[in-house]
Amino acid sequence: MPVTCIASAKSCGVTTAALALTLASARPSLLAECDPAGGTIRAGLLTGQVSAGYGLYHLAAAERVGHAELANAFASHLWPLDGQTGHRKVLPGLTDPAQAAALSRTWPALSDVLHVMAESAGHDVFIDAGRLALEAGHLHPTLTPAPLLHKADVVLIAVRGTEQSLTLARHLIRPLRTELDEHGTGADALGLLLIEDGPFRSHQVAEALQAPVLAALPWDLDTATYLTTGGKPPRGFARSPLLRYARTATEEFGAIAARRKVRQQPHPAPPSHPQLSGILDRLANRGGARG
Repeated sequence: MPVTCIASAKSCGVTTAALALTLASARPSLLAECDPAGGTIRAGLLTGQVSAGYGLYHLAAAERVGHAELANAFASHLWPLDGQTGHRKVLPGLTDPAQAAALSRTWPALSDVLHVMAESAGHDVFIDAGRLALEAGHLHPTLTPAPLLHKADVVLIAVRGTEQSLTLARHLIRPLRTELDEHGTGADALGLLLIEDGPFRSHQVAEALQAPVLAALPWDLDTATYLTTGGKPPRGFARSPLLRYARTATEEFGAIAARRKVRQQPHPAPPSHPQLSGILDRLANRGGARG
């Protein structure tokens, strides 16, 4: 299954889109909230459920001990998004942006864990990378989780169909392509996720940014508001336009990742991490932190 990383030039509904994709997937799914500026799910969709004792920040100390300790901590800090079934999980994000510096050396090992979840445990993995920041034409080493983008199977820039959103995103495309070519899995991993808010349609957005629109999600205010603020889900939530289109998008991302892997087969496969197999044992017995 693919590891899909979603980011933006400015707030474009990245977290809401990532939640919709995670909840809509036909397969077990996982959302890692890795925005260095801080997570919002804890205070939004999961209001009142998750304390600061859970989440991304606690993985930094575990990683300094070793991969096995990181694997165990990762499994312990997942939270179920679907009650007791545990098929949809979230790793809640930072509670304070000041914590981001402590994760700079954790990102590569966390990326390994997420790929184990995708490739061995059969999860659709989505990464909320937040707003991207550049420094001298490259991803900022502290303000972005650069290693997560480098290793992702699919990298999406979320944009709205407005002139403002396209203007803000335009400056990211070329340096991000270069970054993925030099340090990642290749520039062909990059595409756009269009949030259909505004006058511009998919073909116009693709032409303006010179990048393919890999999926489009409808402007569904009721569903988006629930995913952002929590509370009672709207009537017909599971059949809402946002979740229906998100499910189609997850299938497309899987197909794109599979085609890319076929093209990359002549290249050596990345090293496996048998020491991370403890994750699978933990997740088989627990549906996340509250399973």
